[in-house]
Amino acid sequence: MFYGEYQHSVDAKGRVIVPSRFREGLGDKFIITKGLDNCLFVYSLDEWSNLETKLKSLPLSSKDARAFIRFFFSGATECEVDKQGRILIPANLREYAGLEKEIYIIGVSTRVEIWDKLKWEAYNSDDNLSADKIAEKMEQLGI
Repeated sequence: MFYGEYQHSVDAKGRVIVPSRFREGLGDKFIITKGLDNCLFVYSLDEWSNLETKLKSLPLSSKDARAFIRFFFSGATECEVDKQGRILIPANLREYAGLEKEIYIIGVSTRVEIWDKLKWEAYNSDDNLSADKIAEKMEQLGI
């Protein structure tokens, strides 16, 4: 399980250090892809396999399912951690997520997310994220 929030920076070559706690759960190789909310999703190979199985079960007759599968898989790439604990985030994924210099790497249960610093801070602003609003939505979901 992944949890926590870490602030890091992207170097000039597009590399970023993956927090050691996350490296333990992700392994030496893992999948990084376009995520929702203009961030990147990072999955261990096992979790990626589980997700792939679920997505394969979606009906091809559904236009929305096809669009989501294309979105998700077209941006996917396998990353390998170097000896310094860094990964190279491909240019297309950096561009998609708007990763410039400062980023946040957060744990979200079964995956890790990589956010541009300003986007993460805006997402977490009081205007966007209210504990009361979240609690109301969780109640509607039965949690």
